[in-house]
Amino acid sequence: MADRNPTDRGAESPDSRNAAAEDARTENAVLSFLLSEHPTRLTLGELSLVLNADPRLSDPDDAAKCAVRELVGAGLVHQDGRFLAPSRAALYFERLRED
Repeated sequence: MADRNPTDRGAESPDSRNAAAEDARTENAVLSFLLSEHPTRLTLGELSLVLNADPRLSDPDDAAKCAVRELVGAGLVHQDGRFLAPSRAALYFERLRED
């Protein structure tokens, strides 16, 4: 008889919460940088260079890829070939925050 979930997928561990918080910080940093550099379009490599300045990241290149993937999926970043830019929605929200 199985009373427990053997994979423990139902409970969040402290490690998974820390990883989620780190991912959110990286996504915020990437989006903030893209917004500050707008209208310049940047490449993933350029974003990785910026993230290399953060000593908390063990793999800045992977962190940049994951952040861009999540931001594109959320509709906050537009990817045109190898170039990245904030989406219209992200730019609109940024204007709302400035007012």
